[in-house]
Amino acid sequence: MAEFVGLRLYSCCNCKNQVALHNDVISKAFQGKNGRAFLFSHAMNVVVGSKEDRQLMTGLHTVADVYCFDCHEVLGWKYERAYEETQKYKEGKFILEKSKIMKENW
Repeated sequence: MAEFVGLRLYSCCNCKNQVALHNDVISKAFQGKNGRAFLFSHAMNVVVGSKEDRQLMTGLHTVADVYCFDCHEVLGWKYERAYEETQKYKEGKFILEKSKIMKENW
């Protein structure tokens, strides 16, 4: 954890487990199940669940729910596959819902 000292982070709102770096935010203009969400290039200290196809606002995607490693709270999802060419940039990226994460070291 010493490597994260002084860095701006996002943590699980439920247990304060560090789940993402501010530097990994790609966009803050996404929509989650419960409101606004952020698109991250990476997430840490999370568990990726089973893949499933979901019809989202931007089309059909294969996604997997993302859970906090410590408390198992659902934080968002990981894009595994985008079926539309214009959405391919999301593959391998993470959606974390704003209501499920909190700022740390800001």
